[in-house]
Amino acid sequence: METRMLQDAPGGLSLLLKAALPSLPVLGSLPGIKKASPAGFDGLSFSRPTTEVTREHVDAYARVCGFPTKDVAPLTYPHMLAFPLHMAIMTEPAFPAPAIGTVHLENSITGHRPVAIGESLALQVTVGASEPHPKGTIFRFVSEARTDGELVWESTSTYLRRGRGDESASAGSSFPDAAPTGTVWSLPGDLGRTYASVSGDHNPIHLYPLTAKALGFPRQIAHGMWSKARCIAALENRLPDAVRVDVAFKKPILLPGTVAFGSTPTNDGFAFSLTNPKNGAPHLVGATTAL
Repeated sequence: METRMLQDAPGGLSLLLKAALPSLPVLGSLPGIKKASPAGFDGLSFSRPTTEVTREHVDAYARVCGFPTKDVAPLTYPHMLAFPLHMAIMTEPAFPAPAIGTVHLENSITGHRPVAIGESLALQVTVGASEPHPKGTIFRFVSEARTDGELVWESTSTYLRRGRGDESASAGSSFPDAAPTGTVWSLPGDLGRTYASVSGDHNPIHLYPLTAKALGFPRQIAHGMWSKARCIAALENRLPDAVRVDVAFKKPILLPGTVAFGSTPTNDGFAFSLTNPKNGAPHLVGATTAL
């Protein structure tokens, strides 16, 4: 399929409107806003101009997610550069699902080597046709980061659009158990806003109690990709330079709140988890694999 170059990263109020309007009655059926039929959707691909990995942005991201200051970017950092392309695709009328209400189910990141501060990355994100899921349909967004043609980082984000599902379809990946090991993190109420300021993900469910309640949550929730990054930060000094990290996002983390972290060695890496310390309900399960 043809890849479209995105010259300016979407953002601000205009992006929120493009994300929200297709979900609204009447307005969502207007020309230019109405989403295309899933039956005719075979994919979209966006790229953006080469982007430098800057010290200022990496350090700001590292502080929010618990990474140490280093001369290489955290494994999850290139997702920040790919995310505007995710949003550009989701807000296209040709993409058949509204951005608001589309749920991030799973994420897999492969770092082929560390990305150094000062390197420049060429980013491309591609999504294909929808796939069946027991609770609706899923879309897999494949992100790739290259330096001078070398693939240095890639990621697959699986998003769910709830609706009529297929009970025979796969419900997702399975992971080894990783019980809590005594580490508990207290998360402030403004974590979603702080993470949004460095990630560009200003989904209202993460920002304030009022905006989250408008979308069906009792109060704001943590970003899934923050929770993945925070777990990787806890394991980072034990991970190799070439590694894959897979996670599934389970129950939302309400803010403010507390989460219990757990990890255990496996044959080729670590299994890890985030759970509710009061009742053990899972927020995130994941595993690392040395490459």
